[in-house]
Amino acid sequence: MNLRDSVDRATAILESAGVPGARVDAELLVGHVLGISRGGVQARVITEAALGPDEAIAFAEFVERRAAREPLQHITGVAYFRSLELAVGPGVFVPRPETEVVVQYAIDALRSVASAEPVAVDLGTGSGAIALAMATEVPHARVFGVEVSPKAYVWTRQNFRSVGADNATPVFHDLAEALPELNGLVDVVISNPPYIPQRAIPRDPEVRFHDPELALYGGEDGLDVVRQVSRRALDLLRPGGTLVLEHGELQAAPIAALLSADGWTAVAHHRDLTGRDRATTALR
Repeated sequence: MNLRDSVDRATAILESAGVPGARVDAELLVGHVLGISRGGVQARVITEAALGPDEAIAFAEFVERRAAREPLQHITGVAYFRSLELAVGPGVFVPRPETEVVVQYAIDALRSVASAEPVAVDLGTGSGAIALAMATEVPHARVFGVEVSPKAYVWTRQNFRSVGADNATPVFHDLAEALPELNGLVDVVISNPPYIPQRAIPRDPEVRFHDPELALYGGEDGLDVVRQVSRRALDLLRPGGTLVLEHGELQAAPIAALLSADGWTAVAHHRDLTGRDRATTALR
């Protein structure tokens, strides 16, 4: 079967199902079947390569799953985050591109610390994306990734092992009480907490039906876990330490009020590449 025709047909199926970036997903799915990159797929399309019968069957099955709005990363089992390749699947939040920008604030703060071994904590680490990005990009730092969900922690452990950063430690514990031995010793705390209000319904089926509720919903106003993170970070951070929070685009003002009431200083908001408020930083 001609590869070009197969990709064109898959693209049409995904477009009709409302999948954004249908052509990209089709190329990534067939690349997963063939064990090659998206660029490799495009090269084979140009050369009029063919798909074998077994490959065609596997590709068709993957396209059917994606058309049903199962996340691409659940089908391939892989999510890419900055320079990392992470294992993901049911039970863990799939890391988003916008978080790649948010983690840069934590990385910059870590790099600015004068200590020979700065310390960072990621509260609610999930797949480990944020913690492992900090650990690999600031290799002289010690980084701890805390996760409370047993289902997500399976993926946390797997990714910490596969990335193999000796300076990164996974921790299974309640976010509000984690790492008391580090109180007053941490330089950076970062969190991408659940921040969707309980009554809000995510538009995308991939989020609504496949991301774990524990990673999505933050109580009536969406800020229940933010409050926990604020209080815990106040205990963990040394004076002058940095807090980095990811949040929804309409939450900058209430989060600023919450942090100011808790005693944080230098509260600042930061926009993502689309111009939406995406992160807030503050100093202990």
